[in-house]
Amino acid sequence: MCETYSKDGTPHPTNKRYSCDRIMERYILHRVAEDFGVIVTLDPKPMPGDWNGAGGHCNFSTSRMKAENGMKVMEEAIQRLEKRHKEHIILYDPSGTQGVDNSRRLTGLHETAHIDQFFWGVAHRGASIRIPRGVAQAGRGYLEDRRPSSNGDPYLVCEALVRTAVLDDWTDFDWTNMPSKP
Repeated sequence: MCETYSKDGTPHPTNKRYSCDRIMERYILHRVAEDFGVIVTLDPKPMPGDWNGAGGHCNFSTSRMKAENGMKVMEEAIQRLEKRHKEHIILYDPSGTQGVDNSRRLTGLHETAHIDQFFWGVAHRGASIRIPRGVAQAGRGYLEDRRPSSNGDPYLVCEALVRTAVLDDWTDFDWTNMPSKP
């Protein structure tokens, strides 16, 4: 479900396993850094200051979004994403404390939406959900969720997107192992 896309809007064939790839990339990064005596952080904003920080944006699509009239399907999914914004903010931030890590990045400045607000736009790099201009022109394709933090758990990011955008069902989500609940 979660894929990385090239500039022409087609999925990269090697990135079908988004979550597993991100976990392995992080592991390799930490191991190589250890060999060179370097410390790595995935913190979304490791130093305070007037800058945008680091996000873990997720490009997301379904077969219906990529089909004829896919833009309508994307708009319906975005409406569901807006209703579940709070749940996504919690799951997109591994601190588990209502988005504390991500709140330093999602300030409403520097091409980010404010953590407490949700909006979407075509080619809008400051939106919560961005639809690339080429996708909007084609009327089908994918959307980009710009809210996940760089240190977010890619499995939880994908689960939240599928539960909201595809299934529209959170009834059986187990919050017991989550540090906080909406």
